[in-house]
Amino acid sequence: MRKVVIATDSFKGSLSAVKVVGSISAGIREAMPDIEVKEIPVADGGEGTVEALVTATKGRLVEVDNITDPLGRKIKAVFGVLGDNKTAVIEMASASGLPLLSEDERNPLKTSSFGTGELIREALGRGFRKIIIGVGGSATTECGVGTAQALGVRFFDSTGKIIEEPATGADLRRIAHVDFTMRDKRLDESEIIVACDVDNPLIGERGAARVYSPQKGATPEQVVVLEEGLTRLAEVIKRETGKDVAPLPGAGAAGGLAAGLVAFCGAQLQPGAELVLDTIGFDNSLLGADLVITGEGSLNQQTLYGKAPVCVAHRARKLNIPVLFLTGSIEEIPAELYAEGITAVISIIDRPMSLAEAMQKTPELLSRTSRQIFNLIKGLSLQ
Repeated sequence: MRKVVIATDSFKGSLSAVKVVGSISAGIREAMPDIEVKEIPVADGGEGTVEALVTATKGRLVEVDNITDPLGRKIKAVFGVLGDNKTAVIEMASASGLPLLSEDERNPLKTSSFGTGELIREALGRGFRKIIIGVGGSATTECGVGTAQALGVRFFDSTGKIIEEPATGADLRRIAHVDFTMRDKRLDESEIIVACDVDNPLIGERGAARVYSPQKGATPEQVVVLEEGLTRLAEVIKRETGKDVAPLPGAGAAGGLAAGLVAFCGAQLQPGAELVLDTIGFDNSLLGADLVITGEGSLNQQTLYGKAPVCVAHRARKLNIPVLFLTGSIEEIPAELYAEGITAVISIIDRPMSLAEAMQKTPELLSRTSRQIFNLIKGLSLQ
C-alpha cells in the first residue's frame, strides 16, 4: 500500500472533521510511517462546512462583530474565504444556530435568521460575489424571512403594516405581501449557492415544521402554527414572485431558510456533500489511492441520504478503490450500504463505555483503531 485518502465528516458533538482526519492520520503514520496520507476533511452543508472548505482550499476565516443571534443578541460570528480569494462560504449556524441557545431558550416561534443575512451582507460588502451557504444546525423555522430582512426585503401584513425586524416563526402567518424595492442590489450580480444537508421539502409530512422544528424546541401545538405559517408564506411567494418553492428538494433545510434564499435572493440549491467534494477537487485526490477511509460519528439509515461518507464512497467506487467506514455508534448497518461503495464498517469503540466517555476519547479511539488496522495491513503485506 502506497497511498491512503482520509475523507471523513465530523463526529458531531465530539470532534471536527479536521481533527477526525488528523487523529486517523496519526494512527496510520505510527504503523506505516512511509505511506502517503492525503488528509481531506469533508462536510455535507451542515456543521463543519466552513472549516472543511477553508482547510481544503487553504483559505482563511473572517471574524465579524455585532452579528444578531437567533434571539436578537449581538455576538461574534465567522465566515470563510476559499483559497481562490473570490468565494465566501457561510455556515448559517455561526449566526443562527441551535448551539447558540440554551435548552430553555429554544423556541422556533421566537427565533430568527436575521444574523445569517447580516453575514451575507458583510460578505457582499467585502466584494464577494460568489457565496456558498451551508444551512445545517439552525435554530429557526421562519423560511429565511429574517435573512431577507437583513438584505433589504420588506414584509407586510394584510393591513399594510410592516413586519418588524427581526421576523420570527410566529410572524409567518401574518405575512401578506413581500416588497423587493429595498433589496440589496448586489444580490443581482451575485451567485448564491445553498449547500443542503437534507432533501426535505418546505411543507408537509417531511417538511421543515413537522420534521425538524421539534428538535428546535417546538411543542406539537407550535408545530401546527409553524406549518400554517410556512404554507401561507409559500402561497404568498408563489403569487408575488411566480416561484413555487414548497416542493423543491432541500427547501425545508434550516427551517425553510433554503426556500427563502431561493425566493428572496435568487439562490440555487445543491446537495451539500457533492458541492463540497466538487469545490475541493476531491476526485483528483483519489488518483493513485489504494484505500479511502471515510466515516462520521453515528451510522444509521440517514447515512444513506446524501451524507458525505456515502458521496465519498460513490466517487471511490468509480475508480475501484476500497472504502473503509469508521464510526463511533452503529445504530444499524443499512442493507444498501455496501452497494453504495462501502467495503467494510468498523466501530472505534473497543470496550463497553458511556457515550460521554466515548466522545471524550474520540481522538484516542480513532488513532488506536487506525494504528491497529494498518498494523494488520503491514503484516499481511510482509507475508
